[in-house]
Amino acid sequence: MNDTTHGIRTRPGSLADAPAILDMLDGAVIWMNQRGNTQQWGTTPYSRKPGGVARVEGYTTANAPFIAELDGTPVGALVLDTGPSPQMPIAPADEPERYVRLLVSDRRYAGRGIGAALLERAVEETRRAGVELLRVDCWAGGGGELVAYYERNGFTPAEPFLSGAWPGQVLTRRVA
Repeated sequence: MNDTTHGIRTRPGSLADAPAILDMLDGAVIWMNQRGNTQQWGTTPYSRKPGGVARVEGYTTANAPFIAELDGTPVGALVLDTGPSPQMPIAPADEPERYVRLLVSDRRYAGRGIGAALLERAVEETRRAGVELLRVDCWAGGGGELVAYYERNGFTPAEPFLSGAWPGQVLTRRVA
């Protein structure tokens, strides 16, 4: 386990964490929709989207998942991979990289540094692998609030992209 700020601990995840991750994703969709954001992840709970459960299970078995816990309760998840999703119009880097494929936190624990703790774990894991580049992509709509979040966490905007009509932004962070 890795101690972080505010009593949050991060640990490697597994298939057993898939239900908790799905609950966090479903809660995030509801939270976004209540605030008028129906564009980022749509309006259908992630667990009810075609392929949603299988995708999360795949994240926990084929990728490197990490879980943030507060007093033993899962409150956040991050999935690390060696490149972007092949379903996204994003080219792999021209050097070894680690890529944040998913970052989500339980909205009931918002403002406690869960995402920041998980991103720091991603930095540690990237360094541990001997890799210097960590990348992430995110929704660039909504006034760029999510892009600004990643900037506050040490990332620099690289290239914008469109996935259909969905505006996205790739961000990078050097971890040498």
